[in-house]
Amino acid sequence: MSGETPGVNVPDGRGRTGLDRAGLDLTGNPRVRVREVELLSSSWYVLRRTTFDYRRRDGGWSTERRETYDRGNGATVLLYDAERATVLLTRQFRYPVYVNGHPDGLLVETAAGLLDDDDPETAIRREAAEETGYDIGEVEHVFDVYMSPGSVTERIHFFAAPYRADRRISDGGGLADDGEDIEVMELPFTRALDMISSGEIADAKTIMLLQWAALSGPFSGRDR
Repeated sequence: MSGETPGVNVPDGRGRTGLDRAGLDLTGNPRVRVREVELLSSSWYVLRRTTFDYRRRDGGWSTERRETYDRGNGATVLLYDAERATVLLTRQFRYPVYVNGHPDGLLVETAAGLLDDDDPETAIRREAAEETGYDIGEVEHVFDVYMSPGSVTERIHFFAAPYRADRRISDGGGLADDGEDIEVMELPFTRALDMISSGEIADAKTIMLLQWAALSGPFSGRDR
């Protein structure tokens, strides 16, 4: 039928409708008036173009148009062994970084994933088990961060948690059905810090958690 748009008035491939309504009910900032939301793509994640009026600091109004990419929110966790002074990281192929200058696309990262329908702590326990094979115990919430606020809506919830050898429940490696092929890496914490300077670690969330661990986390106050 004509006039049917997947993700708008008929379900898209993930069963969603009304994706062109996001932002129309926002009232928190009186300097912003959302006028129109266009759905550009909902193949998996959601790309929108929003037109809004914005009142500048001088009192004048301008009409702006922005594209936003909505992939949902996520969580990440730094797994550490304070006694042995080690951290548990992952390495996997990331095509977006490969096509944008990374030598081989194999990015060293903290375990992470999208929340889907879970709360952040439940999600990161799930992702840690899938990616590293460890059933983690008590987790510490570190901070929540918008990673690319100019165009991506995603907010990432950052956690840290200790890991122990006796809590390993599988080899990890991610979900093969999702195309994941994840290598688990145990590194001395000092080595991981050095990999930031060398460029071997170039992932923002991983750098942030490693620096937090050195400044105010489990490795703060230690001599390198």
